[in-house]
Amino acid sequence: MLDHFRMFADYNNWANRRLYAAAAELPDSELRQSTGAFFGSVLATLNHILAADRIWMKRFTGEGDAPTVLDAMLHDDLAGLTGAREREDARMITWLDGLDEARLAAKFTYTPLSNPVSITQTLGPTLAHVFNHQTHHRGQLHATLTALGRPSVVLDLAFFLRAEGEKWAG
Repeated sequence: MLDHFRMFADYNNWANRRLYAAAAELPDSELRQSTGAFFGSVLATLNHILAADRIWMKRFTGEGDAPTVLDAMLHDDLAGLTGAREREDARMITWLDGLDEARLAAKFTYTPLSNPVSITQTLGPTLAHVFNHQTHHRGQLHATLTALGRPSVVLDLAFFLRAEGEKWAG
């Protein structure tokens, strides 16, 4: 399972780079335009994904800054947000490289922002949620970009495996 999660960390880095490149093509008005996605705009949704990743990484590692709300605007500009996203992706990859199977199978305890009760879960399935969460919101961003009349961004895992993930494709 550890290699599976390491593959997803590489995939998320690749998919995020592609999505941020597409967002960089938008004029500021479209970047901020609410299109009905859960967090509204492209910029707000990208901020949410980063905020959630920081929250989970703080829970997993005990380190780093983490917002206290899921709709935090960590960066009001795409350039600053892009740099922060790149650093967080690198942080996740490095952290996963240092994990072992025992840690992945171990329990950890955290407190959700939305319901302040102590939760104890196994790390592995919770880590699966983190990667699924990114994929879920990248799907919303894909729909938002196409609703704004922009080209579709290929984000399929199979395409990643052919394009840059050869070491994971076997």
